[in-house]
Amino acid sequence: MQALSFIRSAASGGVRRGFWYPLLLLGCLLQAACVPLQPRLGSAAALWRPSPNFEPRRANYVILHHTSNDTLAYALAVLTHPLSGVSSHYLIGRDGQALQLVDESQRAWHAGASMWSGQTDMNSASIGIELDNTGSEPVPPAQIETRIAMVSDHPRRQANTPPNVRGHADIAPERKSDPSALFPWRQLAEAGFGLWCDPPYPPPPENFDALLGLKALGYDTRNPTAAITAFKRHFAPNDADAELNTENRALLYCLLQSSEKPLPELP
Repeated sequence: MQALSFIRSAASGGVRRGFWYPLLLLGCLLQAACVPLQPRLGSAAALWRPSPNFEPRRANYVILHHTSNDTLAYALAVLTHPLSGVSSHYLIGRDGQALQLVDESQRAWHAGASMWSGQTDMNSASIGIELDNTGSEPVPPAQIETRIAMVSDHPRRQANTPPNVRGHADIAPERKSDPSALFPWRQLAEAGFGLWCDPPYPPPPENFDALLGLKALGYDTRNPTAAITAFKRHFAPNDADAELNTENRALLYCLLQSSEKPLPELP
């Protein structure tokens, strides 16, 4: 309101229209543009810090990222800069503080070229959550607690739709590796969000096609090596081999059964 009052005063001649007038007017406009707006749809656990980078959309998924930055302030500056071309709906600091940058009813720019279950415009189908993390450090418990709290009330905000939680690497296996293998997916699944299987795994059928299984789970398998790497980063983080062994195949079969997805057609 102060900025608007100043603009009205300047427009009516209350400020000398010399060299500084355009700069002062520009400063007031920028100040007015930076006044936080109230979110229309979002988590009550997050503070509202709006980003200008968004479009209308509908959300069916929650996609997790890490910022690869050392500080929350730097990540926030990038995600809210008009020229960066990137944004997310939420940014969670190492201390568990959550900031909301984009209304959940809007399309943030966080997924890029990606695919899950054959859907290629994941920006239009997902809520993006950035974790302030370099990608080489463990995820602090406070971040996970906030993350779980935000997902817990997702059905209330999204017309009772249960959240489908995936990592950026899951939907863009050729390009991305976030969140890293240090992300505690099992803890998230134990809270009721996501899939997880512990051994012993049920043996798959003898003619079980693992590549078709990955595709049935949702992965883009056009690059099999990338899909396998992303799968292992999520579900078998201690296994860095680029091939699916007998145990991996059994794990995949268990996940498919847990997800109640139809098994791939066998030749």
